[in-house]
Amino acid sequence: MKVLLLASFDRSLVNFRGPLIRDLVAAGCKVVAAAPAESKEVPRQVEDLGARFVGVELARTGLNPWADFRTYRRLRRLIATEKPDVVLGYTIKPVIYGSLAAGSEGVARIVALITGLGTAFHSTGLKGRTLRTVALMLYRVSLRRAHRVVVQNPDIAALFIAERIAEKAKLTVVRGSGVDLVHFAERAVPAAPMRFLYLGRLLRDKGLAEFATAARQVRAVCPEAECRIVGGADPNPTGISLAEVHAWQAEGILTYAGHCSDVRPELEAATVYVLPSYHEGMPRSVLEAMAVGRAIITTDTIGCRETVRLRAGMKADAHRVLEGENGLLVPVRDAEALAEAMLRLARDPSRVRAMGARSRAIAVEEFDVRKVNAAMLGAMGVGASREGL
Repeated sequence: MKVLLLASFDRSLVNFRGPLIRDLVAAGCKVVAAAPAESKEVPRQVEDLGARFVGVELARTGLNPWADFRTYRRLRRLIATEKPDVVLGYTIKPVIYGSLAAGSEGVARIVALITGLGTAFHSTGLKGRTLRTVALMLYRVSLRRAHRVVVQNPDIAALFIAERIAEKAKLTVVRGSGVDLVHFAERAVPAAPMRFLYLGRLLRDKGLAEFATAARQVRAVCPEAECRIVGGADPNPTGISLAEVHAWQAEGILTYAGHCSDVRPELEAATVYVLPSYHEGMPRSVLEAMAVGRAIITTDTIGCRETVRLRAGMKADAHRVLEGENGLLVPVRDAEALAEAMLRLARDPSRVRAMGARSRAIAVEEFDVRKVNAAMLGAMGVGASREGL
């Protein structure tokens, strides 16, 4: 069986789909991974996983119909050349135009992986409403061609059913992309200093402005606490400039480490992991922090709330910090609540250690990449479990 993976970013094939590629190869599949060729290392890294990399130019963002039509044609030519048995696209353009192209070429099994809803579903104003309307229409049309639609949290599944994007029988819900529990081994929480870590792209939608504001308040009360950002700039419309991040660093409220290829040392040196995102599918960075054994502070929103185990009977409240077994939930875009959550943990190291231990246990119970990939292979019709065939 030949499987073609379609991605918007070449690095994501290794960083986010590496374990899936490895498991597909182990199951006897011939795997071709396609994305815009940007990193010199990715082709070799994909080859090390047992697959083959193919560069393909595509429009990642925007509403330019000519650019999108060229993306569709390029993907259709690629599919006609490779002749795969299964096509799996993830992120919005590969999902939409990959599904349409695969359907036009008569591919036997078309699978769409929805890792999140992105800016198109969360932008405000006239442009935001236009983006949402167009995205909904394109999803409805393209996913008619898909045999299976895999989503990374139940909120997205409910939205797709309500908006008539995909019927319930076609949907599979998985627990994010999973986390490699061996690669991200549990490590003891450092005794001092208290370090709050954000790890990811420099995007406003990730709540970085709120993190900086909260860091300013935390440092004013607990000057010994450290707040740290690790991640590279992004051309996304919601991107935060390096100049702004460097200004925060110059102010002394946080440190900035830039892009990091191996995040494990950063996670191991952290005390608490913070992701104040506005929206996610299922945040991979949080799962990695949980696997290492770190307490979590994240937002009470789609995707993020699934990573914090709330105590029985506790309900969401937009006006307070929610305490769970392995971390805290705060309202979206609320720097005051975020600072309150950070200070609460800064003052109670024993609670931080207990939450970190619970994070690891939850990662083992729910987010093991082997369990997630077994569900993915089933959705793709690979191996013993052949969902929906």
